[in-house]
Amino acid sequence: MNGSMLYPAIIEEKIGFDRIKALLKDHCEGDLGMSNVDKIRFSTQFDQINNNVLQTDEFLKILNSNDSFPAGEYFNIRKYLIKASKIDAFLLEEEFHEFKLSLVKVEQILKFFKRQAVTYPHLSLLTVGIYLNPQINHEIERVIDERGKIRNNASELLLDIRNQLQKLEFKVRARLENLLKQFMVDGYSNDDATITIRNGRLVIPVRAEFKRSVGGFIHDESSTGQTAFIEPSQVVEINNDIRDLMYKEKREITRILINLTDLVRPEVNNLEKCNELLGIIDFIRAKARLARDLNAILPELSHKTLIEWKEARHPLLFLAHKKTEKEVVPLNIYLNRETHILVISGPNAGGKSVCLQTVGLLQYMIQCGLLVPVAEGSTMGIFHQLFIDIGDEQSLENDLSTYSSHLLNMKYFLQHATARTLILIDEFGTGTEPQFGGAIAEAILDDLRRQKVSGIITTHYTNLKKYAENHEGVINGAMRFDISRMEPLFVLEIGKPGSSFALEIAGKIGLHQNIIEQAKKNIGSTHVKFEKLIAELEEEKREFEKQKRSLESRENQLKELVGEYESMKNYLEIRKDQMISEAKARANELIRQANREIEKTIRIIQEKKADKEITRKARKELKEFQDVMEIETVKKMDIPREKIPREKIPGPVKKDDRVRLKDSNTYGIVLDIKGKSAQLAIGDLKTTIELSRLVKVSSAEYKQETGSDLRQGRGRGLDISEKQKAFHTTLDVRGKRAEELLPILTNYMDDALLLGMKELRILHGKGDGILREVVRNYLRGLSYIDSHRDEHADMGGAGITIVTLK
Repeated sequence: MNGSMLYPAIIEEKIGFDRIKALLKDHCEGDLGMSNVDKIRFSTQFDQINNNVLQTDEFLKILNSNDSFPAGEYFNIRKYLIKASKIDAFLLEEEFHEFKLSLVKVEQILKFFKRQAVTYPHLSLLTVGIYLNPQINHEIERVIDERGKIRNNASELLLDIRNQLQKLEFKVRARLENLLKQFMVDGYSNDDATITIRNGRLVIPVRAEFKRSVGGFIHDESSTGQTAFIEPSQVVEINNDIRDLMYKEKREITRILINLTDLVRPEVNNLEKCNELLGIIDFIRAKARLARDLNAILPELSHKTLIEWKEARHPLLFLAHKKTEKEVVPLNIYLNRETHILVISGPNAGGKSVCLQTVGLLQYMIQCGLLVPVAEGSTMGIFHQLFIDIGDEQSLENDLSTYSSHLLNMKYFLQHATARTLILIDEFGTGTEPQFGGAIAEAILDDLRRQKVSGIITTHYTNLKKYAENHEGVINGAMRFDISRMEPLFVLEIGKPGSSFALEIAGKIGLHQNIIEQAKKNIGSTHVKFEKLIAELEEEKREFEKQKRSLESRENQLKELVGEYESMKNYLEIRKDQMISEAKARANELIRQANREIEKTIRIIQEKKADKEITRKARKELKEFQDVMEIETVKKMDIPREKIPREKIPGPVKKDDRVRLKDSNTYGIVLDIKGKSAQLAIGDLKTTIELSRLVKVSSAEYKQETGSDLRQGRGRGLDISEKQKAFHTTLDVRGKRAEELLPILTNYMDDALLLGMKELRILHGKGDGILREVVRNYLRGLSYIDSHRDEHADMGGAGITIVTLK
């Protein structure tokens, strides 16, 4: 095992790695990858571990990218290579078919990594030294078709033979059909009889009583004996010719396959490497697929023996909870050379054993080259030995009690553990009289500490908690417990011991108080005070965290309000600049129009030599234009207005009406009405709202509240923060009709633009492609769309459109 030492021999079953291997096999495409899963070994070589996890991490990136990696089943052609290497053997058609499929995969993989060598350097190195003779693929493709059969044009002779066969078979069938019709007329054959094949010959079913009346060769009869299958004498010679051609065809096919095998034979060694590459790729892809299921990552690796894990999760527990949509409480845990042994205490069923198994399984996984479910910023060291003592090791065969078995494990640990060993011990010291069990456990713990062994130990013994408190290199840890609700929190807190909460639990379930008081006396005041102090600290910790969460919540609310204020301030500043620009542009246009009218009036007067009537008419037109200009100017002026009281205008809501949303200060203009819904313009936004939510208002109120009577509105009290919370970057329109889709897309894209979204996913499904086409056509008409494309094939493909905004 590369110099590593694992204890016990069934360590993989103890920590659950056997189930991880089963999951990996489920993710393999063929038995090549599965065989590599069986070869996984715990490694202590840093470079080997690092290379293995980097390869897996790169493949995870392939799965999460748009790169199209060669998919499909990977066939193991090793048995065919062994067969082809023998001089007197040749591969059959179906064997060459699998051979062909595998070599095509190899060719595609080699091309992929040649293109992506810079992006995936560690995976690309796997293809170094792999050579695939292109002539082999070309020749197999020329001979073997997509169904795994020899092509007609594999040779000129085979083509000629098959053409002759086709002609003769057509000829004999035509003659037999004529004979069958005559037999039916004569009553020799039943009306539903059809030409069939017996012993490779075309025959006619004839009623048994007439079989002597028909000349020919009897090949078979029905199970009832009522029908005989006869080859009429008229076609015997033709069938003989057909049989002769079939033998020729078989001999020609054999010759072609022998020649093709002869072409393969010199390349067997190279093809063996190609086959191994398929197995390795299949294996690494399975590791990447499992990593994706586990949300696993590549942590930082260290040569040192340390554990610095953030939000570590037990893989099997995570997958089990994922199915039921339950959350796994993550562990934050650390060990280093200064603090190398952690003593975890706490109540039963509080998560101590799960913590121990999580550490064992994740450490084993990383040293086997798998990615692990921890958070970014985690660091994992490399240990040379992994010893565990978890579960009941009672042996009836060797007449060992549970405690004796534990002691034998401890003996092994003490004899073989070094400073590069990680030990995991569950329920340290239990199984015998507590006073002696605790004393022996403390002595063993002291020896392990002196040897600088790294380890995690779970216990209920107070003396071990005190030992951890008073000795360098050892630290206490507690599994948190909610005293008020009497239930575990499954949170590991390092730096303080935990309590079993035995007396509290006894009181909670209703054990008589006299019993509990007597138990306290039996335990002794010192021990009771110690446990009480731990419980009080736990309660204070819980209250402190409650207040901390409350303060964090208020701080987040304040940040949201500040962000909201900043957003609104920015919006108003931008709107102000826009309005000023628009006003300046309009004013300039009015001036240009005025100048043109004046020049026009002067020109008319000059051309008509100051005719009084024409002059009067020109001045009148100029005066009318001046009045229009004054009206336009007044419209642009911000004249203070008296507050107009809200009032509901009677009558149904119609197109172009000014409306207000009930229980809201949001105003808008009705663009269209469809059934019980109205399409509404609110500022630059368009949305569809039920008519029952709208109140018809006067134009005066609308102008006062929005500052405009154009076909746009300004929402007052529009909560951008709430809109951001409610907005989803994925829009599911599956099942919608094409006519329903455009209003939905319009509202969705307007909101996305307002909120500054960069990338969206529109889930429309594949089907017959109508919804996809409607979505794409709509997106092409939007100027603020940068691009749109299909999702990656592994994540939905053409059923999802990815939209990127400018």
